[in-house]
Amino acid sequence: MSTSIQAKVEAFLAAGPWAVVGASSDRDKYGNKVLRCYQQHGMEVFPINPRADEIEGLKAYPSLSALPKRVTGISVITPPKITEQVVKEAIAAGVKSIWMQPGAESQAAVREAEAAGLEVIANGACILVVIGYREWD
Repeated sequence: MSTSIQAKVEAFLAAGPWAVVGASSDRDKYGNKVLRCYQQHGMEVFPINPRADEIEGLKAYPSLSALPKRVTGISVITPPKITEQVVKEAIAAGVKSIWMQPGAESQAAVREAEAAGLEVIANGACILVVIGYREWD
């Protein structure tokens, strides 16, 4: 991991709370694994999924604007076209940083987020690897 990416990751992890956009109730999907990764590290996290009421014991929210408090950072596990919409919502919600998990990023989403002043982590770094994830939890 390059120094600049590492600095972005450290800043992202130091400032919560966070939301996982694309959180899933299916434990085999990365949207669930990323949410559980936050939980395993004792981090305050909110699942975002418009089709779920609860995920991993946490109340799920349909959008960032529906959250009970502002989040500083979001992890995104959505198809790239959806990520582009998530960026617009994140900007409107006052999110400071966005971590596009591998497979979620699009260059248009990265450009738009950076142009709006968001700190962006994309193109390779995965939170599951960076901070550690245990499948059995």
